[in-house]
Amino acid sequence: MLWLKAFHLIFIVCWFAGLFYLPRIFVNYAASDHPDTRSTLAIMARRLYRFVTPFMYLVIVFGVALLSLNHTYYLQSAWMWIKLAGMACLIGYHIQCGRYVRAINEDQDNHSHVFYRFFNEIPVLFLFAMVILAVLKPF
Repeated sequence: MLWLKAFHLIFIVCWFAGLFYLPRIFVNYAASDHPDTRSTLAIMARRLYRFVTPFMYLVIVFGVALLSLNHTYYLQSAWMWIKLAGMACLIGYHIQCGRYVRAINEDQDNHSHVFYRFFNEIPVLFLFAMVILAVLKPF
């Protein structure tokens, strides 16, 4: 069980590194007027998205494995259902990042750097909430 938990945490860290950095690339892309810079940032965004997507799947695999070890307890806990809802939201956030990556690479993106600055803060809020839920197990 401890190995599963360790790998789950490792891949959470890896995935969140991407979720934190990818929108920063979006901010810089939206703030730039230089075509070469925008092209480089679009390529960086695409590569980073492809790199971190497997981490999301590994987080899910190891999370489900941990859940299955004591599913009776976890599925009766309100904190776990809230955490799972948070995970679903983060998966949706990741998918939305992919849509923005595609739009940027097709030169179809029209969001401002201010929009992306706010968008960038979303995973931080989920990280705080989900760590608190996992450690404190309230409710």
